[in-house]
Amino acid sequence: MSDLRNLEISDEEFAKMTSYSNYTDIESGRRRAIAMGFDKPKTIIQTGSIMNIRNKDSIGENVVIGLYCYLNGDITVEDNCLIGPHCSLTGGHHKFDPATGWFSARTEPDGDDSIKIGWGSWLCSGVTVTAGVKIGRVNLVCAGAVVTKSTPDYAIMAGIPAKQVGHIDPQSGKYIWNNSYKTEE
Repeated sequence: MSDLRNLEISDEEFAKMTSYSNYTDIESGRRRAIAMGFDKPKTIIQTGSIMNIRNKDSIGENVVIGLYCYLNGDITVEDNCLIGPHCSLTGGHHKFDPATGWFSARTEPDGDDSIKIGWGSWLCSGVTVTAGVKIGRVNLVCAGAVVTKSTPDYAIMAGIPAKQVGHIDPQSGKYIWNNSYKTEE
């Protein structure tokens, strides 16, 4: 195990880095986005998020990537989207190789493995979106959902795997729940 006291930065620099890397607000999220190369207006990346995506221009304007998110692969997030904390969007698959008897260490394409989050959508905390999924315009994906299939516009999605449990009225913004999915008023 390395001795952390032998880092080539001063204690003051280390304290600043530690403090900054654990602090989150709009300004620090904006500065973090710019430092990571995501410089479209009002784009915010919060503390701990890992952004290993192929095209930095594929993250739109007025996008918030929440605390500790993981985006990896061919990912597009259109304008005005909210990605809640602890979300995982992974565009790609590891392939089983019968010759070696194990899964490949690298992600290999299997058709269109890209992920697209449609304009104005909100992924609540802990959402997972799997390779190849296209989230429609103005979707609400409820906390903890695992989205394995593409969704229509104005859908409310929930569950594992995610199913449509309602929709958003585009005129009023009201949530309209399916009869089989009741919420308390």
